[in-house]
Amino acid sequence: MKVAIVKLSALGDIVHAMVALQFVKATYPDTEIDWLVEHRFACLPANNPQINRILPVNLKALKRDKSGFFAELRTLNAYREHRYDWVIDAQGLIKSAIVARWLSANCIGFDSRSIREAWAASLYRQHVACPYDANTIDRNVKVIGALFGLDISPQQIIDKQPFLFFEPASVDLTGYFDKFRVNVLLVVGSTWPSRNYPPERFLSVIAGLSDANILIVRGNPEEEKTAGWLAERSGARVLPSLNLNDLKAAIARADLVIGNDTGPTHMAWGLNRPSLTLFGPTPVSRVYQTRINRVLKSPSKVNPFKLDKNDFSIGLIEPDQVIALARQLLAGG
Repeated sequence: MKVAIVKLSALGDIVHAMVALQFVKATYPDTEIDWLVEHRFACLPANNPQINRILPVNLKALKRDKSGFFAELRTLNAYREHRYDWVIDAQGLIKSAIVARWLSANCIGFDSRSIREAWAASLYRQHVACPYDANTIDRNVKVIGALFGLDISPQQIIDKQPFLFFEPASVDLTGYFDKFRVNVLLVVGSTWPSRNYPPERFLSVIAGLSDANILIVRGNPEEEKTAGWLAERSGARVLPSLNLNDLKAAIARADLVIGNDTGPTHMAWGLNRPSLTLFGPTPVSRVYQTRINRVLKSPSKVNPFKLDKNDFSIGLIEPDQVIALARQLLAGG
């Protein structure tokens, strides 16, 4: 069987969906699986032996510049020539549903009560019911596994094999990682300001982990500014600009990743690396907690159906809590 999975974005969401592949391929090793993804995230699923082809698109750019519409349509038409037996929409948006339906009339996705954009369900031939406020990883696994009749258990997910793969980094990371101390990566940014642990509190965490080699991941200019501010006031070092392949390589070398509810922190889970994720305005049901992957949540209550971008309660998580749990994880969980 030839299958395409539509999961366009974002980093963490793609990671949460990719975990299902190993269980599908273990049961149906001859299934061909292609993955349709936004171009800027295409490196994330790259090199995964369970994926036959990465199919990049640039649909997000159409919101700013409609002139690229026909170029994207030609790209989708070329992908449709692969003649998929089934297409799985693991995104659950109208945009992704249109793409899935364009690739094949045989498409499967969530039913109208299980997604925010209910109209998307009208484009699917087969529907999967799963509460919208259920664990995000469970939802992704369920919609992908349903086509194959697989009921993948939480224990199977906890016992997963790492599923993010990478080539040697394009930048030399050797000088940043210490052979004689534990290496802790800090992820200081995210998509919303209210999801970011305050820099002053991160500074206290760095001070409390003074025996560790602290490396700061940064992407956009705001993150670079925060990383620089922290480095100037501590012994932490800022990693160079990393592409997605390099980021995977760096996370794979870390003894612990501490960060906000954002892609790089979730990538640590996909690489089976210890992680501590800090939550404020988003629900902890986005992740699986394991012996090596833990969370700290602020005291605010979160409505998964209507997230509050003005909830800055993540700053109420005490640095001492972060330090204590970090030390526990560094000691082996």
